[in-house]
Amino acid sequence: MNAVTWDQRERIIALLAEASADPAVRAVVVTATGRGFCAGADLRGSPAVGDKVAGDVARMIRQGAQRFIAAVMDCEKPVIAAVNGTAAGIGAHLAFACDLVLAAESARFVEVFARRGLVPDGGGAYLLPRLIGPQRTKELMYFGDALPAAEAHAMGLVNRVVPAEDLPKTARAWAERLAQGPTRALALTKQLVNASLDTDRATAFAAEATAQELNMTTRDAQEGVTSFVERREARYEGR
Repeated sequence: MNAVTWDQRERIIALLAEASADPAVRAVVVTATGRGFCAGADLRGSPAVGDKVAGDVARMIRQGAQRFIAAVMDCEKPVIAAVNGTAAGIGAHLAFACDLVLAAESARFVEVFARRGLVPDGGGAYLLPRLIGPQRTKELMYFGDALPAAEAHAMGLVNRVVPAEDLPKTARAWAERLAQGPTRALALTKQLVNASLDTDRATAFAAEATAQELNMTTRDAQEGVTSFVERREARYEGR
C-alpha cells in the first residue's frame, strides 16, 4: 500500500528539487503502483515512545513529514497528484499539497491520525482548513472516516474523479498541457496562490506586482504578447 519509508521520502524530495532546477522538466506527476496511493508513514522500526527524549519527535516531524510536504508545495513546477487508491495520513496530505488532484473512482482519503491516538502532522492542519474550512476539517480529523473520491471532489479536495483505467492517461494529458505552458509564469502563479491566504491585501498586491515584473523578463512572456499581437498560438519554451 506504499507506506512511506525514509528512503522513499528522501528520494521524492530529491526528485522534486531536481525538477525545480531542470529547465527540461515542465510538469510533475506524483502517483503510485499497486492498490494504494500511500497508506501513510511506515512506522515499522520506529523507536517506542518511552525511548525518545523531549524534542526528538518535534525534530523528526520537522525534518521528515513537514519537509516532505513542503517539497511538494515549494516545487517550482506544477505538481499533479494522480491518486490511484487509498491515500491515508501523510499520503492524503501528499495529495492535498499538490497543485492539482486527480483521483480514481476507487480512491479514498483517510485522516487516520486520531484513530492511532496521534495529532495530524505533515501539514494537515495547515492544508485542509485552507481547502475546505475548519468545520469539515475537524469532522475528517476527529472521526478518521474514509472519504470516497466523489465526496472529496464535492468538498473541493479533488479537481477531477475519473474511472481507474482512465487515471494514467488523464494525468498525462494534464501534464502535457501544463508542459506546453509558460513554466516560469506558472511557478510564480503557484507562489502567489500558496501565499495568498497567509498575507494581507497590501502584501499580496505587492507580491503580485513583483511577480509580474520578474515574469516580464522571460522569453515566454515576450512570446505570449507577441503571439497575441500576431494572432497565432503561443509557443512556450519554459524560459
